[in-house]
Amino acid sequence: MEKLFNITLQNRKTLLNILENTPKETLVKIPKGYRNNIWWNIAHVTVTQQLLVYNRSNVPMLVPQELVDKFKKGTLPDGTMADGEKERIASLLISAIERTEEDFKKGVFTEFNEYTTSAKVTLNEVGDAIAFNVFHEGLHLGAIRSLQKALAS
Repeated sequence: MEKLFNITLQNRKTLLNILENTPKETLVKIPKGYRNNIWWNIAHVTVTQQLLVYNRSNVPMLVPQELVDKFKKGTLPDGTMADGEKERIASLLISAIERTEEDFKKGVFTEFNEYTTSAKVTLNEVGDAIAFNVFHEGLHLGAIRSLQKALAS
């Protein structure tokens, strides 16, 4: 598990760098032919990790419900970023993964509600959710890289 947390943390550092060094106008712009933007992808992975690990384990999430409602699976961005959202997501990118690792080591996740993802992967326990999250975040980093290229041209 330690390696999975390390991989996730490295990915989150990349996302934080993108978030902090990309102008707001670029973060929220939805290029022609795309359905979302860089901002939505970064916020979405933050929310999804919490849903997969904490919510499926019946443990209170570290993200507020309003962010969950705005960035969970099935949502689409509206091309805006509400005041304070960037700072909230930026603070959660690293801290939520560090806290998840601590909570995992402490044995906080004693329950898990089985879930089959849209990728047809069935998660039976919290370890499955942590592993699947690495894959999920990789997909979204790829989407972000594609968006960056589209916005640069």
